Amino acid sequence: MSARKIIRLSGADARPFLQNLVTNNIDLIDQGLVYAALLTPQGKYMADFFVLADGKDVLVDADESQADMLAQRLNMYRLRADVTIEISELQVKRGTGPAPDGALMDPRHPDLGWRLYGDEAGDDGSDWDAIRVANCIPATGIELDSNSFILETGFEELNGVDFRKGCYVGQEVTARMKHKTTLRKGLKVVSIEGAAPVGTEITAAGKPVGTLFTQSGGKAIAYLRYDRAKGELLAGDATLSWEG
Repeated sequence: MSARKIIRLSGADARPFLQNLVTNNIDLIDQGLVYAALLTPQGKYMADFFVLADGKDVLVDADESQADMLAQRLNMYRLRADVTIEISELQVKRGTGPAPDGALMDPRHPDLGWRLYGDEAGDDGSDWDAIRVANCIPATGIELDSNSFILETGFEELNGVDFRKGCYVGQEVTARMKHKTTLRKGLKVVSIEGAAPVGTEITAAGKPVGTLFTQSGGKAIAYLRYDRAKGELLAGDATLSWEG
């Protein structure tokens, strides 16, 4: 798993400030971790992260590659809100075995185990790629990038979006995709024979139908155009199939 950074939001407006920006209901942090994303006004993915309470403060657990950008973006939205945004020294440990005291369960899927916030970073050596592939769970910077729409990458199934919480950045596009369209593209688990680099184009009958991502144990996560991904699928030297 990639390294993490923790962003601390403090001040009287910390919770309502974040509530008005991100895809999930921040009021739920008193019950445990909340998984959420920040989108562009056009509904495209910018960053995904976990949110938790630390007394009156709010912590945002983000991938290290996105944390500084995310803190800068939050500061851009701050305006006159009574909120201070800074990178914390806290660390996160992760595992899938027995949860230590104070650990919080990963809200995306039970197989992803727990997260513990404190002075130490690390994990218990779990095969995270195998877990993600088995459950079609996208990762920051791999399956999730700036071209992603969160409903196509499974955020609803991963408890990462709340359609009743009210407005947030990109909410209108996300709600329209939920209620007025049928998704024609998205992430799926496929069977794979052979291997190919992440990002390899998937073709059917010589035409592009998607992109291959993380692979583990004869399975892979692939982004597919459902109506075109029929018959034998090829990604480099690998052969793919899926139940579509």
